[in-house]
Amino acid sequence: MKFVLASNNKKKIAEMKRILCELEPDAEILSLSDIGFDGEIVEDGDSFEANAVIKASVPASLGYIGIADDSGLCVDALGGAPGIYSARYSGNDHTPDRDEKNNDKLLYELRDVPDGERGAHYACAIACVFPKEYGIENIVAVGECHGVILRERHGDGGFGYDPLFYRVEEGCTFGELSPEQKDAVSHRGEALRRFAEKIKPILEKIK
Repeated sequence: MKFVLASNNKKKIAEMKRILCELEPDAEILSLSDIGFDGEIVEDGDSFEANAVIKASVPASLGYIGIADDSGLCVDALGGAPGIYSARYSGNDHTPDRDEKNNDKLLYELRDVPDGERGAHYACAIACVFPKEYGIENIVAVGECHGVILRERHGDGGFGYDPLFYRVEEGCTFGELSPEQKDAVSHRGEALRRFAEKIKPILEKIK
């Protein structure tokens, strides 16, 4: 069965493929570029869930089962920011150093926040949208992972804010975890596991 991940973020695609293939070994996971889609998707929803559905609807409109996630970092001291704007926190450019710029801005915004008040959580919403002819309602699952924001980067793994996101339980940042270790505790891993529970009965019916 073919699924199209509505993303062009290579690191995110690799992470989602790894987890999805573990949950559904027979799945064929394609990207937007694999199906020849190179347009821009306007993420104008007001929540992670809404944006995930918007993105997953694009491949569904082309006849594929669409899967998308929308995720971000929510920092307590910033009232939940950057939230749904995490990827474009420092601007709308898509330059290779965007993650670095986002992390620099986050460190600047938290420069006066004491260590005991730097709590944050990653949030993720996974959505699956089927082509209309399937007659199946959208599936959405969410996951969270809590930690704190450090004052400097540690580790060069993962992507986004991972080098700053410290997990007390693991004693290190997401940037220092192996991909497998991160999958086991991450917001995306939790959301995908919940997603699998919801979609498996449906897949059994349409295989």
